[in-house]
This record gives sequence, C-alpha cells and structure tokens, in this order.
Amino acid sequence: MTFSFKGLAQGAACAALVLAALPAAAKEFRLGLITPPPHTWTKAAEAFGAELAETSGGAHSVTVFPARQLGNEAQMLQQLQTGALDMAFMTVAEVSNRVPNMGAFYAPYLAANIDHAAAILRSDTAKGMLDVLPQEAGVVGVGYGSAGMRQILSRGEVNSADDLKGLKLRITPFDPILDFYNALGAAPTPMPLPAVYDALANGQVDAIDMDVELINVLKYHEHADTILISNHMMFPMVGLISARVYAGLSDEDKAMISELMAKHVDSTLDVYIAKEPEWTDSLTKVGKTFKEVDSSFFGDAIGQWEETWTAKAPSLPDLRKAAEDTK
Repeated sequence: MTFSFKGLAQGAACAALVLAALPAAAKEFRLGLITPPPHTWTKAAEAFGAELAETSGGAHSVTVFPARQLGNEAQMLQQLQTGALDMAFMTVAEVSNRVPNMGAFYAPYLAANIDHAAAILRSDTAKGMLDVLPQEAGVVGVGYGSAGMRQILSRGEVNSADDLKGLKLRITPFDPILDFYNALGAAPTPMPLPAVYDALANGQVDAIDMDVELINVLKYHEHADTILISNHMMFPMVGLISARVYAGLSDEDKAMISELMAKHVDSTLDVYIAKEPEWTDSLTKVGKTFKEVDSSFFGDAIGQWEETWTAKAPSLPDLRKAAEDTK
C-alpha cells in the first residue's frame, strides 16, 4: 500500500475548507449573576437566553446561574477573564474595582432620579467607557442596565447624617461607595446579598445601602425602623462577555449575541423606570418611619467624595456633562 504525503496534505486542506464553510458549532453558554431568581436582572438574563435560542434556530443556548451559584462577582470576573465563564450580568461596581474610571458612575447625585439615570447610561459618553474593558479587564461590555437608585435602611432612628456616624452599614464591596460612607463617618461593612437579611435581623449590621426592589422582594424592612429614600447614587449593571470567548465567535455570532444581550440588559432600565415608584410607594405602607432626603442631608461628604474621585475617574467631567445634557 502506497502512502502519499502530498495526497494527505491536499485532503487536509480540502477538509479545512469544508469545515470553514460550516456554521459555527452550537454552544451552550453559561451566564452568572449574584441576584436571586425573582430579581429583574435574573429575569432579563433568562429572556436573553430564550431569545438567543430562538434567533439562532437552536444553535446556541444560555444556562443562567443566579444567586452566586458560580461564586461572588470578583470570582465570576476572574472566570470571565480566563474563559471559564462565558457571560455575566454584573454590577459596574465590581468592574470599577479593576477599572477605576468606571467609578465615575457612582458620583453622588449624578442622576436626579431613575429616569435620569437611564438617560445617562444610554448616552454615548457612558457607552464609550466600555471600550477599554477588553484590554483592562478581559471582558467585552455590551451595554448597561440598572438596579435602581440607592437608599438607606436603618435599624434605628435617623434624623440627620450624624445619626449614621459609627453605624455598621452594609455596602457592596467597592471603593466609590466605601469612600462615600467613610466620608460620612459610618463604618461601611462589605457583605454579600445572601447574608444581609440575617445580619440585619441579629444586629450584625445597623443599616444597609440598598435599592427599593430588594428592600421589598427580600423584605429587609422587616428588621428596620427607618427607611431613608435618598436616591444618593445610581447603581448600574453591565452585560459582559468573556473576551476570550468573544474572540472565538464568528462575526455573525458576535453581532447576534451582543445585540440581543444589549437589548435585554437595557430592558432592565425600563423595568426600573416603571416599577421603582411602585416599590417606593409600597414601602410607605409597611409601618416604618419613611423619610425622603436630598443632597443637603449628606453635607460635606459629597465634596469629599468628589475630591477623591476626580483624580481616579478621568471620565467624571464628561459624564457630568452627559448628565446635564440628558436632564
């Protein structure tokens, strides 16, 4: 039996051409979140997966892992960087730990309300801030969503910012909010969502920084005396794809997946615009002290935050201009 290396090479070349002509292999993507199943983000992730399966004719699917099943956000971001995780809906807060410029979104009272926050996040300035993520964080950002505006829930009475001094106050672990509460003289205490209810119930923390959706859905108000509606910060989310995974997609799949994910991430903005007034109103009826405050409540803390973050977040002036333009 004769063996021809030339024939083998020609055959391999033909096979490569045939394989190149075939559609990309079907893939089941894994998408991680920290939010519980009833949360707006989780519902949006599931809707994204359903539409991707339909649009791709079943070639692609998405399995959603909510409630920190794949780890906390820092761990999931590491998994995205290595390609061990395909996708995530993640707080911009966690990304800002790797890309400090993203901390600009947390400027106190950058957004006047949830409608204004959505307009800022949809601006070209905000979208342009995603461009550096592949190089600086190993992920591709497709667009922004939201978790509403930040409020304060306290086990005790709060009549002024002075009443927050020394309180163990639960925060999401990232520098912009840590600096804000340090400036207030509180004792900011990083803590994952699943631990918050029991921590508030047993006094491990005295207060929490939270949005009205989770205050309602997870019933944090059951162990609080004061609900402070301050709207002091927006709390954006970003849809992320592993840069390693993204690089392996066909151009067609890159476009399809990015567009569909961006659509469903953006849909959360409309959910909060519609629902946040209802969630806020429902909190007036839970039998707790309910107060609305504005920027004057926080005194010098806002100026201290600005002094710290103007140097860390070079996009802050441009983002402030976008905020002014979208009012």
